[in-house]
Amino acid sequence: MKTYKILTLALIIFSALLVPGCAINPVTGENQFMLMKPTQDIEIGKKYGPILEKELGGKIENEAICQYIDSVGQKIARASHSPNLKFTFSPVNDEMLNAMALPGGHIIITRGMLEKIETEAQLASILGHEAVHVTARHTAAAMSRQIGMNILLTAAISQASSQGAATAAQLGSQLVGLKYSRDNEREADKYGMDYMVKAGYDPKGMVETMDMLNRENKIKPIEFFSTHPSPENRRENLLRHIGIRGYDNNYQGLKVAKEQYKKNVLDVLEKMPKRKSKREIR
Repeated sequence: MKTYKILTLALIIFSALLVPGCAINPVTGENQFMLMKPTQDIEIGKKYGPILEKELGGKIENEAICQYIDSVGQKIARASHSPNLKFTFSPVNDEMLNAMALPGGHIIITRGMLEKIETEAQLASILGHEAVHVTARHTAAAMSRQIGMNILLTAAISQASSQGAATAAQLGSQLVGLKYSRDNEREADKYGMDYMVKAGYDPKGMVETMDMLNRENKIKPIEFFSTHPSPENRRENLLRHIGIRGYDNNYQGLKVAKEQYKKNVLDVLEKMPKRKSKREIR
């Protein structure tokens, strides 16, 4: 039965090789290079989400934090271009400042990032940004370009062999280092802000997150910026978007929730021991 499931998954992934190389970005309506069908995004996310979580130290073992982050994430998901997609939001133990998205709606945020932000609105801004990478299929396009279907197929098959763990680790490292174009990042910032405002959050939370990342990067270079553009120009674009959308006149009363975030995340993490991720141990 196990062999059958592996072969079935391999055939699903292999069939993606037959897809033409262009697809329409569901958010912008523009063409983008793609080797996967939208239905296969979900299969890929389900398959490799747990692999990436494991590489990053596993999920944070606190049900309250997990539920809190998921509750914020689901508000963002409902406000997105794909409200019927089954998003999952997973906090992991890695200490780097990062968040990442897999095709199909599997979004991961690290403990390092959770410890540096200060409000629920800032959390919503990060999850909104990553949600756009899903809805606009940025991650699927980046995987098509940078990883290729061959390693996905190899990883699916190799689970039945002694090479399975090594292949999974290799794939996990590639997923962490997945690079988006500057246009992808601008789209994720812009539409991610729209998602968070629609979900009821103050858009200044995204600007504040950029400020935090910029400060931290000056203290110690952040691995995050090896795959993301500098926050300085992005901050200017966000302020411009706030003006274009009229959020500067209409965001009074939108949620910031600093005390709630402190109570539900920061205070709890402070009492929890840190765990090394596999990425840090190697």
